Amino acid sequence: MGERVLIALGGNAMTAPDGSAAPADQLRAVELAMGHVAALIQAGHEVVLTHGNGPQVGNILLKNQLTAHVVPPVPLDWCGAQTQATIGTMIMNSLDPIRTAVVVTRTLVDPADPAFADPVKPIGQYFSEEEARRFEQLGQSWRKFDRGWRRVVASPRPIEILDAGTAITLMEAGYTIVAAGGGGVPVARGADGRLGGVEAVIDKDHAAAVLAGAVGAGVLVIATDVPNAILGYGTPDARPIGAVTPAKLREYQAAGHFASGSMGPKVEAALRFVEDGGQRAVITSLDHISDALSGNIGTTVTES
Repeated sequence: MGERVLIALGGNAMTAPDGSAAPADQLRAVELAMGHVAALIQAGHEVVLTHGNGPQVGNILLKNQLTAHVVPPVPLDWCGAQTQATIGTMIMNSLDPIRTAVVVTRTLVDPADPAFADPVKPIGQYFSEEEARRFEQLGQSWRKFDRGWRRVVASPRPIEILDAGTAITLMEAGYTIVAAGGGGVPVARGADGRLGGVEAVIDKDHAAAVLAGAVGAGVLVIATDVPNAILGYGTPDARPIGAVTPAKLREYQAAGHFASGSMGPKVEAALRFVEDGGQRAVITSLDHISDALSGNIGTTVTES
């Protein structure tokens, strides 16, 4: 029997191998990725998709910056909503005739999350100090890096996927669902209890773990560009991780094996999902997801 599987697609699934996010490159990449997803659906699995949006948001931010003297820049929550719809449309077209629905999804965060006090997540392109100072006058935070100045924003932890109920309703009606793209549109409740967008970027893998639990997925698959998480990455002692318990993976994590900017969030998301009651989480490359569900490849996190 098929399983309910949530697949979190990394940014490499949405761009060319060289990172190009030109429209034609995005279309080709999405069509390739959806070939693997369609095979899972045809094999009887019930699939929910989520995806990254870094290159796409980066394009919008660059347009914001280049035209700021003519058109006021749009906030990050608007950027997230736009990319959910754009990428979602490409996915729907690529999966046709499989019935697919895209849910523009909000993710609730805590306005008191410490991340807001110290924004460290870099987004967009590098600029000169002069340009950075100009955008700081618009209320943005910028920091100097080796290659120049770059905007930084908060990356708070996701609390709840607010529109998971809509996704479940559509799933029960027979649709393959795309939801919480880019980690979801970040929103928080004000003192009056009303929701509003916030200037933040939510980690896609962390949001995927929350979404997977909310929609009752038994398996979380985090699709990346390598077949396994690696111990001792970049050293002569490097070796892939296969089946592993959460406790052992926590040991590896504490020993510093997973970089915060790459494999770290994926490992934490896999751990969070299983520790919160999910059956298993798998980290593997997109072209190996079918084998990964069979237990033949990938880093598989499970209690047993």
